[in-house]
Amino acid sequence: MKGFKEFLLRGNVVDLAVAVVIGTAFTAVVTSLVANLFTPLIAAIIGKPDFAQLTFTINNSVFYYGRFLNSLIAFLSIAAVIYFVVVAPVSRINERRRRGQTSPLDDPTLTDETRLLTEIRDLLVAGRR
Repeated sequence: MKGFKEFLLRGNVVDLAVAVVIGTAFTAVVTSLVANLFTPLIAAIIGKPDFAQLTFTINNSVFYYGRFLNSLIAFLSIAAVIYFVVVAPVSRINERRRRGQTSPLDDPTLTDETRLLTEIRDLLVAGRR
């Protein structure tokens, strides 16, 4: 039982659990975005909000290609949201870090007091040598 408790309380298990919960919540947001904004936008452009009823028949077999189109549109919309909301901004932040630049939030302007204390520290270190 002790080993199981340690396993559950390790950081990566807790991080994974948090990631799953956040991922589930994010999925709900993205699904709502697609259903409530993108689908009506497509309906306004094309004239059909739902393609599920589009079918064709061969030898009495009904093929619901409209359902596939709905799934494809939802997938592409979700992929676009993930890319533009998550992937692209994180990539830009990582690129800035690699070039040695930091975001404005990570690079606070030094106050006069901080600059003075830094100079005093540097002089003390130089005086020891």
